[in-house]
Amino acid sequence: MDNKSEIEIKVAEFLLQIKAIKLQPANPFTWASGWKSPIYCDNRISLSHPQVRTFIRQKLVQVIQEEFGSVDVIAGVATAGIPQGVLVAQELGLPFIYVRSKAKDHGTGSLIEGEYVDGQRVVVIEDLISTGKSSLQAVSALKEVGLSVVGLAAIFSYGLEEATQNFAEAKCRFETLSNFSALLRYAAEHSIIAPNDVEMLNKWRLNPSKWHKEEPVNG
Repeated sequence: MDNKSEIEIKVAEFLLQIKAIKLQPANPFTWASGWKSPIYCDNRISLSHPQVRTFIRQKLVQVIQEEFGSVDVIAGVATAGIPQGVLVAQELGLPFIYVRSKAKDHGTGSLIEGEYVDGQRVVVIEDLISTGKSSLQAVSALKEVGLSVVGLAAIFSYGLEEATQNFAEAKCRFETLSNFSALLRYAAEHSIIAPNDVEMLNKWRLNPSKWHKEEPVNG
């Protein structure tokens, strides 16, 4: 197992251990989009666990240094990407800014909070990649004010093909510490899920918007 694979598995282990990720194939969750899902991820829980929080911070910093090179600014995506981004910026000794989900309806009407200079190289920090749409809205907002977005780093990705396509179309590189495949591998090897659940979970990943219509669900 190479270092990247080790990190993917370790992050998956941590997220399952602290219940930041929950797997419920028999009793699926409902996402804000209305999709039914056998998996739910809330990486904000990692902030309450110093060991996990530190590991994630260190590995995000490692990814930035190894994959994106010299960076001038770290940008967090509201809201869950903000605390992770602050931790990373502090570790790197860099300025931090963040992108709101929508512009303020009062005061300056800002969409981006914090100080930046035209042309600066920025890496965006997210907690989670699903379809990538909200992340790429933030990337677009940063580019519109003259910042050079060199890439995005996140804790976890569901590994959806839609996200891969969306990032490719936006010409934005992205790296994640862990992903759906690594999670399933760890969960199956440690009997967190049954073998037949692996197939069900993979079917969900291939077509999440229609999975609940095709897959019989108990519970």
